[in-house]
Amino acid sequence: MTLAVRPVVGRRAKISALGTYVPPQILSNQDLEKMVETSDQWIVERTGIRERHVLAKGLGVSDIGVEAARKCLAARGLKPTDVEVIIFGTVTPDMMFPSTACLVQHKLGAEGAWGFDVSAGCSGFVFALQAGLKLVESGSYKRVLVIGADANTRMTDYTDRTTCVLFGDGGGAVLLEPAEDGEIGFIDSVNEIDGSGGAALNLKGGGSLNPSSHETVDKKMHYIYQDGPAVYKFAVRKMAEATAKVLERNGVSGTELGCFIPHQANKRIITATADRLGLTPDKVIINIEKYGNTSAGTIPLAMETAVEEGKLKKGDLVLLASVGAGFTVGATLLRWEI
Repeated sequence: MTLAVRPVVGRRAKISALGTYVPPQILSNQDLEKMVETSDQWIVERTGIRERHVLAKGLGVSDIGVEAARKCLAARGLKPTDVEVIIFGTVTPDMMFPSTACLVQHKLGAEGAWGFDVSAGCSGFVFALQAGLKLVESGSYKRVLVIGADANTRMTDYTDRTTCVLFGDGGGAVLLEPAEDGEIGFIDSVNEIDGSGGAALNLKGGGSLNPSSHETVDKKMHYIYQDGPAVYKFAVRKMAEATAKVLERNGVSGTELGCFIPHQANKRIITATADRLGLTPDKVIINIEKYGNTSAGTIPLAMETAVEEGKLKKGDLVLLASVGAGFTVGATLLRWEI
């Protein structure tokens, strides 16, 4: 393999630490059988999900982010005050404002840091990564904390059996730092948005177009709406296109990857993408059975699974991919340097 590493003006960036968190409460398929007309067999066959985690009342997605951030910094042996920037990818903020990054900065005790939120649906983590690595590559910052987390159960209608089986709560954090001599870190990314898909996956209530009211509540406009077939068709096509593009322009074949870490939305979407890339099952990280779809949280959670299973080791080439509401599309190629 001759890796065509993307030239960088300034310095290269890498992931130097990882931390994840899921709430302890579990909602199993058997629990859902008591809540809505469904079955464990139906859910597993169509999605691959067996259970998902649920955030306790009185907590927000910022609390998931803080716990993940603490584990991430502990793994690197750093203090919260060592963090210079916090970028939080989420579509389930604690509130409309202030940003979740602000809440995390305060709860974490990251004095002097600045930051912002990224709203890109299930691509929130890979989009936030892109923003963070550019800050490091530019030479402006040395330590950027990127968090991807969502509390999807907060916006799930548990009378809608087509969507309520899909979503869970959780997330993770990575620390971005300058790569050392001889390290490559981030190699290349492909990112895209397609607003024509907005009608297929959204949450209509609570914004400036449909501000919260009795009417929006009565119409269930504060719950996730999804046109499943449309989302599935787009996700399979665009995830395959984006991943193939980033591999091809860097001279990498699927067989040369250490592992492929896709967004965990649906097992069928993942396997369809892997098949198009010619990837063997041992290269594909799937943990959706334990967590469901945690939106921006799925990729960092899958990173941890890959490490635990021995499928992600220092020096491995790793391909990340996601498709989310918007529509949003992201694929990132990097070398794992932890």
